[in-house]
Amino acid sequence: SDLRQMLATKSVENIQFLPFLTTDVNNLSWLGYGCLKQDWTLITVNTIGAALQTLYILAYLYYSPAKRPVLLRSLLLLAVLATGYGYFTLLIADTRTRLARLGLFCSVFTISMYLSPLADLAKIVRTKSTRCLSFPLTIATFLASTSWTLYGLQLRDPYITVPNVPGIVTSVMRFWLFWRYPPGQDKPYRPLHA
Repeated sequence: SDLRQMLATKSVENIQFLPFLTTDVNNLSWLGYGCLKQDWTLITVNTIGAALQTLYILAYLYYSPAKRPVLLRSLLLLAVLATGYGYFTLLIADTRTRLARLGLFCSVFTISMYLSPLADLAKIVRTKSTRCLSFPLTIATFLASTSWTLYGLQLRDPYITVPNVPGIVTSVMRFWLFWRYPPGQDKPYRPLHA
């Protein structure tokens, strides 16, 4: 929906750049884990995810009036990825150790991504408004995190299972917020009399 909005308005107004960037890092990290583990499901899904996120970043860059901050953040992402690649491939010779450390990194990063929408929790409760939440994204997060949790359980891979459980929990919390504060029920603000 963000890409559609960018294309329709030819603007990045009200669209945050950071989620595109962090999701790209997440996809590329899991792609590395999938390649190391030779898991074609992880490789396929995260290759498609990384390609889409890169497309979103390029569209954002194209429509952004302030290109320099977008380019700097993207270059920082590339530097982090290059450093991570160097660390995991050059400094850790043992494949098992490399898989465990990369799995731990991917897990921590995924958990932080799933918890990030809760940063607005106090604002939502205070304003009794869910305008800052995306219902389609909540559904997608719930389905994706549930699918990955089940896949991780099937493989008995805690690096896939554990980080996706918070995605289920935070999605259920967001569903409750949508139920408690329905989007059409936002409290209208009355002007203050001086």
